[in-house]
Amino acid sequence: MVVHISRLDRDNLVHEYSVDTQRLMPWAVLNAPFEVSYAVCRANTVSKLHTHHEQEIFVAVSGECVVECGGERQPFRAGDVCYFTPGQLHRVHNHNDEDFVFTSIWWDPEMAKRFLAEYEGSETEALATEAAAKAAENAATAEEIENAERAGVNA
Repeated sequence: MVVHISRLDRDNLVHEYSVDTQRLMPWAVLNAPFEVSYAVCRANTVSKLHTHHEQEIFVAVSGECVVECGGERQPFRAGDVCYFTPGQLHRVHNHNDEDFVFTSIWWDPEMAKRFLAEYEGSETEALATEAAAKAAENAATAEEIENAERAGVNA
């Protein structure tokens, strides 16, 4: 199995909610109960004040800004995570000279239902079942590999 990587195309971001974005989950192999996007709030801009029916999390990747939610404003910087419940008006204020980069993750009951319906009997379910059955064996193998790597480094 090969790791699946979605490459960020910084030159072709889509402008939505007054920020530049790219959806990060294009794989046919992936059935997930959520969606994810990369987002850039450009220097000295403010994103569109909006609300939606999904729950949403922002993960700050680089820079800093102020997150507004329900009229309240809080500092938000790289490493921080914030959560919005459905129906909350929210936006990002970037009054800095550098771009603010974050990841947005959102989900709703329909996404969860679709995930569960597609998961049952899928290759992903089979892989998860197999991984659970081999958890102890996989942990031991990982420990052996890491010990060998440490021994090689210290030799």
